[in-house]
Amino acid sequence: MSLLHLKGRVLVKSGGFSTQLAKHVGDKIDGDPLWGSRFDKENPEAVIQTHLDFLEVGADIIVTNTYQSSVEGFTKHLNLTKEESIDLMRESVKLAMQAKNKYIERLKDCNRHKEPGLPLIMGSIGPYGAMLHDGSEYNGSYTEQLTKQDIQQWHRTRIEAVLSGGVDGLAVETIPCQMEAEAVTEMLLKDYPDVKFWVSFQCKDELHLAHGENFANAAKSVWELVRKANAVDRLYGIGVNCVNPKFVSTLFQSLHKLLNHEQIPQLIVYSNRGEIYDATKGEWTGHDKCVPLASYVPEWVQLQAKIIGGCCRVYPEDILAIRKCIDNIGNNN
Repeated sequence: MSLLHLKGRVLVKSGGFSTQLAKHVGDKIDGDPLWGSRFDKENPEAVIQTHLDFLEVGADIIVTNTYQSSVEGFTKHLNLTKEESIDLMRESVKLAMQAKNKYIERLKDCNRHKEPGLPLIMGSIGPYGAMLHDGSEYNGSYTEQLTKQDIQQWHRTRIEAVLSGGVDGLAVETIPCQMEAEAVTEMLLKDYPDVKFWVSFQCKDELHLAHGENFANAAKSVWELVRKANAVDRLYGIGVNCVNPKFVSTLFQSLHKLLNHEQIPQLIVYSNRGEIYDATKGEWTGHDKCVPLASYVPEWVQLQAKIIGGCCRVYPEDILAIRKCIDNIGNNN
């Protein structure tokens, strides 16, 4: 799907992949050093079904199960070679494609259809810190010991593996710090001129990235890199994910305030449900205090969010509610 075709529309992204995957594999995924990525090898049918779960409730975009995938992680925890690790990342893309093809066939059987070009398959490119499995993906502390070149070299292997699988673009996501976002963006703009992508930050409050930088300044920096490279047509958007939904509107408003209205990039949000993860107990708390995620959607749309979905603890039923809300708003007419 061309980005020109996307203009003015709101697309629905899938929800929390590992959240839903856990329903199929019956294993505790939270706390696993590979999170859901190990199941690309150990239970590929469950991975396919998880993608289907979100497609069948109206998701326009699914994201590969590669967030936690890395050569280092696979060699250490699955005893794979470097070559086998890269092949497994490619296989993750194939699993998403199988789900997409099954979904399209089911639509045909029911005399239904999806708009040409949809659903999109985005390759998940999580942060360097996810590989470390020490919580640093939520504070970005690792960037204080690494250079941009270090970050780029590490990302390059997985980016090329996912791209070789044939994705529609890259979801550079849950990025906790400005430096990593800039490093990956610069590399994509320079070395991968045909690749479409989005950049999504993880934020700790209504104004700041997990590492502490100002969100609006970080988003502006990425946006300026893209504009300077004359690559606006390659950017699906800039936004936030894996954040409390209560933070999102203020974060977006801060970017609107910093930039003129005409300069705003397409915005992306796929927040968590709103619960808090208690690392000591190994469980999510505060479910009773959460409001339906779809209740935030009208305001996010007003703030120019063009891709809306879910992250941790967001299930297919939540995505269905978001789908209905967006359709009712009429942005896709």
